[in-house]
Amino acid sequence: MSYTRKLINVAMFIALGVTLPLAFHFFGGVGSVFLPMHIPVLMAGLLLGVKSGLAAGILTPIISCFAIGMPPVMPFLPIITVELGVYGVVSGYLYRQCKLPLIWSLIGAMLAGRLVAMLVVAGMVMVLAIKLKPLTYIIGAVSTGLPGIVIQLLFVPLFVRKLEAISGTFKQVKLHG
Repeated sequence: MSYTRKLINVAMFIALGVTLPLAFHFFGGVGSVFLPMHIPVLMAGLLLGVKSGLAAGILTPIISCFAIGMPPVMPFLPIITVELGVYGVVSGYLYRQCKLPLIWSLIGAMLAGRLVAMLVVAGMVMVLAIKLKPLTYIIGAVSTGLPGIVIQLLFVPLFVRKLEAISGTFKQVKLHG
């Protein structure tokens, strides 16, 4: 896959990551329940690799924050930016470089992202004295987002396999990034 094509694909996943949550916010702000921003980032990592997954993971929440105001800058933008960045990196690394099965790559990325999000909250508590408790934050995020987690586990592998089947280009991505 050419650099230009890969860049276009990353931009597509970022655009999906910004616009998909908009649809959920029209229905009462259920983004934290269904986690629509996570899906394109996970797919970018799985289909395009580490660097592209990282770019999608970092840029999606930042662009969304400044374009539509979600997530709010404080305290959530730093947490979600790091979490999604980790999703993109780990999903790409496990699937494209380690060659783990798709579902295990997805689960590994989701676990790593949540763990790092908890560490970011802990750091923000120490440095900024925000009033979040790291463990409470993660338990709340997972319990609230359980429908979204189930959707990710069911549909991300389906979408990735479908895209791999209809477009041989995703299988042709060089494994260095």
